[in-house]
Amino acid sequence: MGKITKNIGSSYSEPIFDPNKKIVIKKVLVIRPNHRLGNQLLLTPIVNEVINRFPGCKVDLFVKGGVANVVFENFEAVDKIICLPRKPFNEIFTYIKGWISIKKNHYDIVINGDKNSSSGRLLTQISNATYKVFGDVHEDIQNQYPDYLHISKYPIYNLRRYLKQIGFSDIPKELPLLDIKLNATEIANGKQILADIVKNDKKTICIYTNATGDKCYSEDWWLTFYNRLLKAYPNYNIIEMLPIENISKINFKAPTFYSKDIREMGGIINNTDIFIAADNGVMHLASASQTPTVGFFSVTDLNVYMPYGNNSIAIDTNKTNIEDWMMQIEKVLALS
Repeated sequence: MGKITKNIGSSYSEPIFDPNKKIVIKKVLVIRPNHRLGNQLLLTPIVNEVINRFPGCKVDLFVKGGVANVVFENFEAVDKIICLPRKPFNEIFTYIKGWISIKKNHYDIVINGDKNSSSGRLLTQISNATYKVFGDVHEDIQNQYPDYLHISKYPIYNLRRYLKQIGFSDIPKELPLLDIKLNATEIANGKQILADIVKNDKKTICIYTNATGDKCYSEDWWLTFYNRLLKAYPNYNIIEMLPIENISKINFKAPTFYSKDIREMGGIINNTDIFIAADNGVMHLASASQTPTVGFFSVTDLNVYMPYGNNSIAIDTNKTNIEDWMMQIEKVLALS
């Protein structure tokens, strides 16, 4: 499919820019047909970019699965979330209806959020939109921005490049962060849950020891790291957030919390001082909860998936050792 769709958009003719005509963007479609939690969270920066760039606009999202409804729950500008079923052959009519809606509704601009998504390129092509951002790699901005490879950042750079070409100016310098826009009630609820767990007023380090496939470190790895944390930070609480499977790679040696509510999890994480995990969706949830996040990488490319903002860092465990990790964690805690 990648080979078939790689040239989609190459024949698309951009509207001729008229400096005497003011372009008004009121309705925007962002496409990212993927069901994973991490990929939905990684979509929040481009959505925030659109909202910041076009105040008062309405944004529709074209995604897969239902997690986006939770991730974007507090985004007032998000008007409609078109959710494709995760298994299209089980709900073929819902799947077809979702694709048809892209053609039926008119948008001022459509943005493909993933340059490697074949369906994203197809949907952008068939969409009923005045302006279309396919998400191609552009050598000029790739050379200008060393962080262009990041999966959350390149859609923003691409959009800014496109807007400049059609006459928009005053491009901001800062990039939006991952953000699920926790409200005051959610943060207060998280604070209370955390207080019930630790029962003191010390600062808290939160670890998450699970991940998928080869990204998951062994029990021995996590136990060694956990014991090193205990030794280095006796004046901190160290708690473990459990995955949906309710398992622990440190054999439940630390105080734990378990929740299936993504926003409740975010509220608790927001009240911790640092969150430490391997590369996974919950690592991105911590980042989107505005908490300093340390991501351990051994398989995936940290340049593409690393947490950023809020003093967050990524560590390549293939090229470093535990003493290096502790030094980096100390730097993050010093800033928190």
